[in-house]
Amino acid sequence: MGISQPSSGVLKGLLITAALFVVLAGLKSASVILVPFLLSTFIAIICNPLVYRMERYKIPKPLAVLLVVLIFVSIVLSLAGLVGTSLSQLSEEMPTYREQLNEQLVWVVEYIAQFNVILSKELVMEHVDPSAAMGLAADMLSGLGNVMANLFLIIITVVFMLFEAPSMPHKLHVALDDPQMRLKQIGKFLTSVNDYLAIKTLVSLATGVCVSLMLWAFGLDFPVLWGVLAFLLNYIPNIGSIIAAVPTMSLAVLQLGPAHAGFIGLGYLLINTIMGNMVEPRFLGKGVGLSTLVVFLSLIFWGWLLGTVGMLLSVPLTMIIKIALESTKEGKWLAVLLSGDEEHKTEAKAA
Repeated sequence: MGISQPSSGVLKGLLITAALFVVLAGLKSASVILVPFLLSTFIAIICNPLVYRMERYKIPKPLAVLLVVLIFVSIVLSLAGLVGTSLSQLSEEMPTYREQLNEQLVWVVEYIAQFNVILSKELVMEHVDPSAAMGLAADMLSGLGNVMANLFLIIITVVFMLFEAPSMPHKLHVALDDPQMRLKQIGKFLTSVNDYLAIKTLVSLATGVCVSLMLWAFGLDFPVLWGVLAFLLNYIPNIGSIIAAVPTMSLAVLQLGPAHAGFIGLGYLLINTIMGNMVEPRFLGKGVGLSTLVVFLSLIFWGWLLGTVGMLLSVPLTMIIKIALESTKEGKWLAVLLSGDEEHKTEAKAA
C-alpha cells in the first residue's frame, strides 16, 4: 500500500501534464479561429458598459449596439489607415535612417579610438541596424492588421455577444450544480474582468494620445504610429512602456539626435509614471496583482500560443485565469503563486 500511493500520485501528475500539453497543442492549432474569438470577446467586454449607459438613457438596445459598433468600426478603420500609411512611409525612409546611423557610428568609432579602443567600422555597421527595433514594432502592428482582416467576422461576433451579455451571468448560474453557492463568485469574476478591461482601455487610450502629442511637439516622424504602439503595449504593465519606447528612441536618435532622444525618453517616463502610478491605481484601486516575472512569462507564453494578439492580451488573459482561480478553493494556491508582492503586503496589513 505504501508503494502504490506514491506511484498513483506520479501517474496522476504525468496524466495531467500530458493532458495539458494536448490541450495547448490543440489551442495552438486552432489559433486561427481562437484569436478572432478572443479579440471579439475583449472588444465586447470593453463596449458593453457603453451599451449599458445608452440603455439607461432610454435608447433601445438594438440602436445602442449599432451606435457603439459604428463608433468602434470608424475608430479602427481610421487608425488602420493612418498606421498603414505610416508603416509604408517608414519602410521607404529606412535606407535614409540606415545612412544616418552609419554616419553616427563612424563618429563614435573614431571618438573611442582616441582612448585606444579600436573597433572595425565595417563590423560595427554590419551588426547594428536601426530596422531591428523599428522593424519589431512594424511586425507587431502588421500581425495585428492580419487579424483585423477578419474585421467583418469580429464585428458580427461582437454584436451577438453584446446582445447576449445581460443573460450570460444568469446562464452561468443555472449551468452550475449549486448556483446559489457560486453566485457571488461568478458575479465578482465578471465584474472584475469587465472593470479591469474598461479602465485599462481608457488609461491606455490616454497614454497613446499623450505619447502622440509629445512626439508631434518634438517633430518626430510618424507620431500616430508610435502613439498606437504605446496604446497597445500599455496593456502589458511594467515592461510594456519600455518595449513601446525602444523603437521611438531609436528613431529619435537618428532623426533628432541623442539630446532630443533623451528628452523624449524623459517624456515617456513622465507619462507612464503619471498614468501607471497615479491615474490607473485611482480607478482600479490596486495594480493588476501579478508579479513582474509572471507578466514577462505570460507575454512569452501567450505570444507563443496566439501570436501578436496573444502578446497584447497576455496580461488580461492571465488576469482572468487568476481571478477564476481565486474564486475556487482548489485553485487558490496557484492564484497566490501568480500574485505579486504588493498584493500579499496589502492582505497582510488588512489581516
